[in-house]
Amino acid sequence: MDDTNQSAQNPDEINLGTDEAGMESTMEFNPVEKLLKEKSELEDRLLRTHAESENIRRRLRKEMDDARKYQNLDFARGVLPIVDNLTRAVGAAENNASMEQLLTGVKMVLKQFEDILSQYQITPIASVGQKFDPNIHEAISMQPSVDLEPNTVMQVVENGYQLHDRVIRPAKVIVSTPVAS
Repeated sequence: MDDTNQSAQNPDEINLGTDEAGMESTMEFNPVEKLLKEKSELEDRLLRTHAESENIRRRLRKEMDDARKYQNLDFARGVLPIVDNLTRAVGAAENNASMEQLLTGVKMVLKQFEDILSQYQITPIASVGQKFDPNIHEAISMQPSVDLEPNTVMQVVENGYQLHDRVIRPAKVIVSTPVAS
């Protein structure tokens, strides 16, 4: 086959050489069909990728919802023994236990509460003898004092607590004022 015959062929045909029978094989090559096939494959890949990302988003949303829903599970497990001990203390008080035994039981329960709060990094705010700080203290009263400098916390009426560096509840305190002369 000469060059002139090959150039006279249809430009959409590709000569694949000769087959086993010695015949020339030609295959129709249509660029539009090839592009349509590529487009179809890309659309399919895009749809699969989109579906996969939606599945991931849905799974993550469910995991986050479950995490929020059950975030206090460990805390609840820590508090339940305290509730059990309080129930026992009430039962003992109803059975006329001595005040000393009741006080010992209540102190044990308070210690359990403090321990569980500590496990969750919930700590009481140190207040007595400290300078009054409106960020962590709530002054409910002021009293004159000769022993303390003005604006010093004299007494805590209700403990304040913080989680790490965030105040959960400010301490309700009585603050000193200068003595009137």
